Amino acid sequence: MSANGSSETGCRSEVRPSNNSCSQKELSITASVISMTVGIFSNSLALFILIKSYNRIRIKSKASFLLFASSLVLTDLLGHLINGSLVLLVYSFHKKWETFDPHRIVCSVFGACMVFFGLSPLFLGSAMAVERCIGITRPIFHSTALASHHMKRLLGLLWLLAALVAVLPVLLWRTYKVQSSRSWCFFHMEEPKDWLDVLLPLLFSMLGLLALLLSIVCNALTSCALLQARLCRKRHCRGTSYHMEMICQLLAIMLVSCVCWGPLLIHVIMVSTRAKDERASSSLLMVIRMATWNQILDPWVYILLRKAVLRKIFMLFQSCWGPKSHNLHRWQCSMLHSSLETSNSGAGPTDCRYPSRLPLPDTAIQTIT
Repeated sequence: MSANGSSETGCRSEVRPSNNSCSQKELSITASVISMTVGIFSNSLALFILIKSYNRIRIKSKASFLLFASSLVLTDLLGHLINGSLVLLVYSFHKKWETFDPHRIVCSVFGACMVFFGLSPLFLGSAMAVERCIGITRPIFHSTALASHHMKRLLGLLWLLAALVAVLPVLLWRTYKVQSSRSWCFFHMEEPKDWLDVLLPLLFSMLGLLALLLSIVCNALTSCALLQARLCRKRHCRGTSYHMEMICQLLAIMLVSCVCWGPLLIHVIMVSTRAKDERASSSLLMVIRMATWNQILDPWVYILLRKAVLRKIFMLFQSCWGPKSHNLHRWQCSMLHSSLETSNSGAGPTDCRYPSRLPLPDTAIQTIT
């Protein structure tokens, strides 16, 4: 509370500690503006790419995947817009919540948005992993039972579940609390009054960890199924390339979610189940900043991990290797392809002959002599 009272007067005095607090405040505002701008730009670009792919695609399974991916990016975009605007509002009033929010309405909205835009990407990421796992391991069931309207209903249910967890503290008269940094609102975790103050943050963390665990299991099963199909040489004429593209995107999303959201979810459990600790309160702000990077990194997964981009990167590296290695790589690929065709056709080793051993025409003989 004392830091809040000195935030405005600290910039006017000539005392060095106050100047440090003023510079820290300006640095926090600058970091918030940069994070908000980069997040809006990244998610807008990724949303444009996904909507363009969704309108052009003709494959049902990939259309379902792109529907969830577009919804995930749209959720991240709205999260940056709403939460970033609330942060700028708090800093514009010098973190004096008693001045602009005497009835804790803005704090309740801020806390609910933090929970909703935190759980929704985790839920959507796990739903994408489950959908791809069913589509690859059980393709007949996926094509018959999982129609497009089922996917849209599932999407609405996931958003509804995240919204229910977000408004649950308000419905139970457990309003969100301004955190120690005075710049955001979250669950009332320090010095809980009763079991509800412990249950609500635990519910948030357990649902998030369950979504991460489900994503890890489903992505592992899907990757093993694709690897087994590759080893068994089960080459499908359609679907293999975009399956690999989606799996790369899912693995990248899972990795980003685990790195960004894992520390926050575990930290909330630790803070909720033990006594008040000033070190834990200060580290909570650090892990929440790590979690906000999830909304910035998610869209770049769809921007960078696309077939067109990956193909250009591969061609760039291939051109840097030089023409000799390029010709060697083409020769190895042609030899591997011819050996696979020979083994699939059932021909013996005597049928495998090089074109150079065929009879040469007379003109070629005259040229050589």
